[in-house]
Amino acid sequence: MRARDPSAAFCQTDRERVISMITEHGEAGRFTTLCLRVLAQADPAALGRVLSYFQTLNVVPRRVVAELDSSGAQHIRVETLGVSVQQLAMIGAKLAQHPTVEHADWHVLYPG
Repeated sequence: MRARDPSAAFCQTDRERVISMITEHGEAGRFTTLCLRVLAQADPAALGRVLSYFQTLNVVPRRVVAELDSSGAQHIRVETLGVSVQQLAMIGAKLAQHPTVEHADWHVLYPG
């Protein structure tokens, strides 16, 4: 198993601050852009697996980037509008349970 990318880590205190801010002021604004980052082993079904969660929610991602690095790891980044923090956290948690996924995390790109 490869070492986790330290740049992909989202500080837990920042995550807690975002969640508390959203809890105090209601749901994330409809213009809040959230980003899901997934690090997976080279698996032809990985991209489809990630996007299927958004299909289930009937959401078209704003941007999707998938890259295969020289070590064979697949980096998938999905930027989305109209998905709550709770939904994105649940998607990340479900993906992290899959054996070919090494890391799945989310963060706020642009607050609404």
